[in-house]
Amino acid sequence: MATHELLNPQDHAHLRLLPRQGAEPHFVQIVPGEFVSAAVACPVLFSKDPATGAFYAGAALGLKPGEGALKSTQDRGGFEPLALQRDGFFIAEDRIAIDRSNPRFSETEGEPLFDSAQQPSTALRRIQRALRHLHEGIAQTAALVRELMDLKLIEPIDISLSFDNGERLTLEGLYTVSRDALRDLPDADVLRLFRTGHLQLAYAMTGSLNQLPVLAHLRNRRLADSR
Repeated sequence: MATHELLNPQDHAHLRLLPRQGAEPHFVQIVPGEFVSAAVACPVLFSKDPATGAFYAGAALGLKPGEGALKSTQDRGGFEPLALQRDGFFIAEDRIAIDRSNPRFSETEGEPLFDSAQQPSTALRRIQRALRHLHEGIAQTAALVRELMDLKLIEPIDISLSFDNGERLTLEGLYTVSRDALRDLPDADVLRLFRTGHLQLAYAMTGSLNQLPVLAHLRNRRLADSR
């Protein structure tokens, strides 16, 4: 059961931070500042929040729920989504809060959260940066989605993959940027996308689809190794 507490040096000076525990999920929300780093290692796609129907961006680290990531952080060129980096921490009332029940927190092992002067440690400053970039990135994602939708550039993509064991996997509920619609944009719209920085993000998303067959190959190899 989650136990949420506002982080402060008076109550948490003794806490230490361990590396994130457990397997990485197969699909992780990311923000525009992560697109370029993510796109060279995994597909970057849009999905919809089931509660609100709003688009959000995510990195496909794997292909099937429950199977986790198909590449290690090292194999992804060091790319680790901010949403995973900040595991156990979140923003509440403009302050940092922690889920005290998260196994990352220890009183005996790991990196301290505060130094001897009760100032944020190097580990906590890393978390602060991740939270700040995530918080800023939510608004940046909304602006990106709004402009892409205005230009009718977002399209659904159904991904069907076949594997050597006979399994056929279909990924639904995902969206990407239409290469054709992007190519056919009037020059004025292309310039506007360029000025906002959204053109680079759109091309990062389309280019990242080249990682789908790579992930399929890795999953094939994992399935073969497990037999």
